[in-house]
Amino acid sequence: MPENDPKKSLQMVKTLRLYSGTANRPLAEKIAQILGVELSGLALEKFANGEIYARFDETVRGADVFFIQSISGNVNDALMELLIATDAAKRASARTITAVITHYGYARQDRKAAPREPITARLVANLLERAGVDRVITLDLHQGQIQGFFDIPVNHLSALPLFGEYYNSLGFDTDNLVVVSPDVGRAKAAKKLSDMLDCSLAIAHKGRPRHNAAEVMGIIGDIEGKTCIINDDMIDTAGTLCASVRELKKMGAGDIYVCATHGIFSGPAIERLNDAPIVECVVTDSIPVEVGGKIKTITVANEFADAINAVYYEQSVSQLVGGDFAL
Repeated sequence: MPENDPKKSLQMVKTLRLYSGTANRPLAEKIAQILGVELSGLALEKFANGEIYARFDETVRGADVFFIQSISGNVNDALMELLIATDAAKRASARTITAVITHYGYARQDRKAAPREPITARLVANLLERAGVDRVITLDLHQGQIQGFFDIPVNHLSALPLFGEYYNSLGFDTDNLVVVSPDVGRAKAAKKLSDMLDCSLAIAHKGRPRHNAAEVMGIIGDIEGKTCIINDDMIDTAGTLCASVRELKKMGAGDIYVCATHGIFSGPAIERLNDAPIVECVVTDSIPVEVGGKIKTITVANEFADAINAVYYEQSVSQLVGGDFAL
């Protein structure tokens, strides 16, 4: 076969390697199954003092590496796994490294809300770039402008279409349905969901006296007697959310449904949600969640698989034409 034969070049770029950290291997396995590939070999171990060790069990020289990790659970260990595996791939001469971050930890620290505070979401972005990540694929960042913390391409996916499809399948009376934004900052996303459901929108106005605490001060919109869907990007301890649900009930809300992209569920969150006056709480599997009671999950595996396919295709085209090609 001639040196410049296109078929030979095409064979050279068929080098997708899919790896997973320990934070959300079930989702990684679903993505691998959809893509029709196997999760490749990556040894992740801990020394006795807690230090993390990573080593690839196969060559990644010239490969397009996709590393799937949720920065959740033991957040710092999950982040270090991602950074250390990236460094290992870089030093093993991987052609490209894409961090598939199903939940971007530290995203709530995206600005200085008070003097002498860090902007840790930016610090994480700097660490990922410094380690050698060439591209990030992630889902529903706490604030979309976090993409601007990166000097590399970021594919920002959204779970809103999945929630829209799910609630449309339940056959609600749209004249008696309202999507409630839990705060002003979430209003834009709530408006998108209300458009998908062809229903009205309400916005809760609340104050936040301290972290993981909030007080509903009032509501903009009509919720009295209506079925309410509260949409948020994440649920941590669920204390704020459950307090908001009870306030909405006092204001005359009908049945209340809750959905969020990332079910962090720290501490007593699941117990609180099961005790709250809601019909159900639906989250994605961006973070592993124990299903039961009022907690349900929908998968984002297809969305991530499609994004990985698109990125890999563009990277392959880039190699064939010998130029830079970014989504």
